[in-house]
Amino acid sequence: MIGKLSGIIDSLDTDHFILDVSGVGYLIYASSRTLSNIGQVGDNVSVLIITNVREDAITLYGFADIIEQQWFKLLTSVQGVGAKAGLSILAACPADQLSFVIASGDKASLTKADGVGPKIAARILTELKDKAGKIDITGSSVSQGISNLPTSDSSLATDIIDQDAVSALTNLGYAASDAYRAVLAAKGKANDNESGSLQALIRLALQELSA
Repeated sequence: MIGKLSGIIDSLDTDHFILDVSGVGYLIYASSRTLSNIGQVGDNVSVLIITNVREDAITLYGFADIIEQQWFKLLTSVQGVGAKAGLSILAACPADQLSFVIASGDKASLTKADGVGPKIAARILTELKDKAGKIDITGSSVSQGISNLPTSDSSLATDIIDQDAVSALTNLGYAASDAYRAVLAAKGKANDNESGSLQALIRLALQELSA
């Protein structure tokens, strides 16, 4: 099985790209979010891969980082969610926010993905609710994925605060799914100063948990 490929982008399309690895062109399917950020033709990149082997085809799927890869595996483990729908969900919902989406039961965010209706979204929420907290959202393995994806400093800072708040709540003994839900609710009620403060976010999340 192929787990990772490094090479030069040969071409880009709407749902896939071709990576030239030492003269061999690998066709790799990816989410539109990844494709829009991977780089330009001629760029050197390294991507994580899931290899899908069937009798009639061997298909490669590429991922920006290990979080996106883990979510693809989880999403496609749900009955009715194929690879195309999995990539569509990852395009509509950033992988580092999917835990919050699922823990909060946010069906609307999932149905924004092409090919995902209310029934499939409800099934995803039901089947993955207890698994959402097991995904590593710390981003510690992001560097293992696409090497030249741009990062917004403000977005990264916000994600770190969210993750630290969830970690603090789970360390206090709360279930991961409850912690995600509380932090998401707290963010919705926080003002700009509070949402940028870890202590304020934890305080508001604790209020949600005690309500």
